[in-house]
Amino acid sequence: MTKLEIKGDWNITKGKLKQKWAQLTDEDLQYVEGKRDELFGRIQKATGETLEAIEKALHEASS
Repeated sequence: MTKLEIKGDWNITKGKLKQKWAQLTDEDLQYVEGKRDELFGRIQKATGETLEAIEKALHEASS
């Protein structure tokens, strides 16, 4: 998943991720350009999911 894919419709993507993992907060999903690994780490910490599952969910949410 590229930076542009994540950044493109980020508000829509955030909403879909919150639907999938209700325990995520706005702070968890605060995306700052160049901080992809930090974003994934926050989601992983909050959900306990694998990086692969998070990447798949981000891809599905941004489609």
